[in-house]
Amino acid sequence: MTVRFAVLGAGRIGQVHADAIASVPGALLVAVTDAMPAAAQAVADKHGCEIRDMAQIEAASDIDAVVICTPTDTHADLIERFVKAGKAVFCEKPVDLSVARVQDCLKVVNRVDGKLMVGFQRRFDPDFRALKAAIDDGKIGDVEMVTLTSRDPAAPPIGYIERSGGIFRDMTIHDFDVARWLLSEEPVSVMAAASVLTDPAIGKVGDFDSANVILTTASGKQATINNTRRATYGYDQRIEVHGSEGSVTAENHRQARIELANADGYTRPPLLDFFMSRYAAAYAAEIAAFVAALADGSPIPTTGEDGLRALALAEAAVRSVAERRAVAVSEILE
Repeated sequence: MTVRFAVLGAGRIGQVHADAIASVPGALLVAVTDAMPAAAQAVADKHGCEIRDMAQIEAASDIDAVVICTPTDTHADLIERFVKAGKAVFCEKPVDLSVARVQDCLKVVNRVDGKLMVGFQRRFDPDFRALKAAIDDGKIGDVEMVTLTSRDPAAPPIGYIERSGGIFRDMTIHDFDVARWLLSEEPVSVMAAASVLTDPAIGKVGDFDSANVILTTASGKQATINNTRRATYGYDQRIEVHGSEGSVTAENHRQARIELANADGYTRPPLLDFFMSRYAAAYAAEIAAFVAALADGSPIPTTGEDGLRALALAEAAVRSVAERRAVAVSEILE
């Protein structure tokens, strides 16, 4: 079975997903659309697909699935529109910036028996999957603490930050999803601290650029997350999971996996520059997993419910910073 795709939105993440679709056996990129004609044309030229508008894609009999890469405030509406049209939907995170809106959207998806996968590509990274397999195989005993480090090399443009929903909904949301995945137990409380340390302009639009979060489960397991919008040395992505019988770590990816030793000491090549290069294999693997689920009817790997729960943790973190207290997740998902 070949799953025929359209990409909605040909910006940076749309280009990443177009490349991923092109690399996956059983996936075919049929069409692309974007409000900026030049962006759509660039994807069409690279991959040999057609440029169509939303209505044409919605009505098309030669398109089975869409990948939503448009601005966040359009996601929920587009999910509802395309599941009603009978298309399977892959949507970049988050589904929406409002927990209530996400809940309403998922009701529509369920009512029409739609297929929805939310883009949390880190679960599909080969190193992170190997780390998860070691946990599931009992190599470190019972998970007790998870430590996630995610640091961007630089902040996105202020115009993006203004529409992003803030660092917790835009950046930390990936870490919230990974924490849930590795803990295998839902966090019940969130304690967060956040500051503006890298660029005063970020604070002027009501956001933060530096954050720490502690998630705690009912049994007492903890996940600690640290984020910053400025890591001068590259894209910093590390995980450590400590268990009752040991620990397992996933280290950073570098431009080359070598180490040079000479009279000046030990040196290693720089880190990869950003998510497009660091997670290229993960983006392809998540599209492959989506294709496989559609082809054989197996469960969608990262669901709308996963998107909802990660957003609820983000909302709890926002409230925790504002009110300077630990926030129960039940306050958000009542």
